[in-house]
Amino acid sequence: MSLSFHWFLPTYGDSRGLVAGGHGTAMSGDRPASLRYLNQVTGAAEENGFEAVLTPTGAWCEDAWLATAMLVETTETLKFLVAFRPGLVSPTLAAQMAGTFQRHSRGRLLLNVVTGGEPHEQRAFGDFLDKEQRYERTGEFLHIVRELWGAREPFTFDGKHLQVENALLNNHPDPVPPVFFGGSSGPAGPVAAQYADTYLTWGEPLLAVGQKLDWIRGLAAERGRTLDYGIRLHVITRDTSEEAWAEADRLLQGIDPADIERVQNNLARSESEGQRRMLELHGGSTDRLEIAPNLWAGVGLVRGGAGTALVGSHEEVAERLIEYSRLGITHFILSGYPHVEEAYWFGEGVLPILEKRGLWRRAVDRTTAPVGTPFASASTS
Repeated sequence: MSLSFHWFLPTYGDSRGLVAGGHGTAMSGDRPASLRYLNQVTGAAEENGFEAVLTPTGAWCEDAWLATAMLVETTETLKFLVAFRPGLVSPTLAAQMAGTFQRHSRGRLLLNVVTGGEPHEQRAFGDFLDKEQRYERTGEFLHIVRELWGAREPFTFDGKHLQVENALLNNHPDPVPPVFFGGSSGPAGPVAAQYADTYLTWGEPLLAVGQKLDWIRGLAAERGRTLDYGIRLHVITRDTSEEAWAEADRLLQGIDPADIERVQNNLARSESEGQRRMLELHGGSTDRLEIAPNLWAGVGLVRGGAGTALVGSHEEVAERLIEYSRLGITHFILSGYPHVEEAYWFGEGVLPILEKRGLWRRAVDRTTAPVGTPFASASTS
């Protein structure tokens, strides 16, 4: 088994501390998300052997399609996992955009379809469907897009929420971009099972993740399909466990209590089942944040979406990742603050351990010598 590791592109800004907000809540970092800085993040990801970078979607960050398109020419092998919401663009246009991106990036597009769980943000974009209707529309959207990616004759579809007539792409994407899709609520399961290539979950304890994966596996089997599985986590990895937890404590001490209150109040409006599960892990309290061995819920105090981090020595973090892989997880979408430095800590500390165990292999060999960095040790002891 070979595991795939992806990094994150903070198009809302970055910081040496935790950036508060996200998922319907305004956010910005001390390091603005300039094109120059985003190039540093993608450069660090590519240098350290990450396969792709996930780019978020929402009013609280930059547009993912445009931001990643501007980064294609400054990268060579790095892929872009572009998040977008199916209710905000027509399926024919989205299918066309994916084809254009694939051609000009030479096949480096992955898609993360986000149904949207914050109704106040959806309405700000002009989307007034309720949660169940949004998932219905996502299913119709993905049906149309997948048909168009393979259709050689005009395609017509008349659904409950979406309609297209005599739709046909002039240029089909080659290869067809893989679809990543997440959702913890009941209506999300059938859509994932029918249309996703990779089902994504946020970082929870092993038992909860295993139960969720079994749920999707069963739904996919009913449809004669087999999916890949991925997890979204933050990481704080250092040469020793003590150093890693000291860094987690530093991040925690830097949190403004007013930010915790502001973000938690805003996230409480979310209709996302996944977000509800993230909030339950810490309950808004700083008292008991290590919710499982090396799994820290401190990020979720001030950040929407993925709210947990693996914290520990390089060996400990590698072991926790292996435990998730035993559940069937093969895609790990990671991030850390700041994103440039933490990419090196993980890339130079954890990936060599997994490589020695035969669980990871750099997709493309580096043709230049490794760039020296003051942020991480190459030691895996």
